[in-house]
Amino acid sequence: MDDQEMQLKVRRVTDKFTESMYVLANEPSVALYRLQEHVRRSLPELVQHKTDMQSWEEQSQGSIYTVEYACSAVKSMTNSSVYFKNIDSLLRQAINMKEQISISQGRRKKIMEPGTPKEGGERHNSGM
Repeated sequence: MDDQEMQLKVRRVTDKFTESMYVLANEPSVALYRLQEHVRRSLPELVQHKTDMQSWEEQSQGSIYTVEYACSAVKSMTNSSVYFKNIDSLLRQAINMKEQISISQGRRKKIMEPGTPKEGGERHNSGM
């Protein structure tokens, strides 16, 4: 019996010791310490990720602005087709007028006699 009593007492002591260790391991101050350790280990990596993400965000914002600007430029170019058509018709009219002026000047030259003075100028006979 002595042996059984001793085993029972040892069992009680080990159970109490295990329970005490469990309570100590899960005490709030220990939990806060573990949390602090975790934050210290993972914080530098999180900060690096944050700075990387901010950099990528700035780059993507710049790219988005560039694409939006290019899209607006393309839209304005498609809207300007009316103006280009107008310029084209004005150039064609100017070319036609130039051709008409050239033709009429060619007729004038043929009509004018070789001995008559040309517009705005007189014939000078040098005594030579």
